Amino acid sequence: MREFSDQFSLADLERIIAERGRSGDSGSWTAKLFAGGMDKAAKKLGEEAVETVIAAVGGDRQAIVSESADLVYHWLVVLALAGVPLSEVIGELERRTGQSGLAEKASRTKPGHGPG
Repeated sequence: MREFSDQFSLADLERIIAERGRSGDSGSWTAKLFAGGMDKAAKKLGEEAVETVIAAVGGDRQAIVSESADLVYHWLVVLALAGVPLSEVIGELERRTGQSGLAEKASRTKPGHGPG
């Protein structure tokens, strides 16, 4: 198993995903996800989210680690396909840390759902 230094980051993974996604390499899972488009990638993201929840509820630490890695990977693929850089998500998280979580949540409304 390859060991990553303390310097490996989500930004590094984002760059790797972008490179592999555009490679057209038929042996690359990332390239296949990109070719399948947002529907395929978003479905995989949903599957990995559910698998992560199942691992967490089951208290299976190793499965939580493994499924979380899958979840983060597929989340970054979805961001790439949507043209949303990770830096925008990090910026939003940074913005939210400036207020209490309850105040921040109350300030958001889902389209068509109203407050709450």
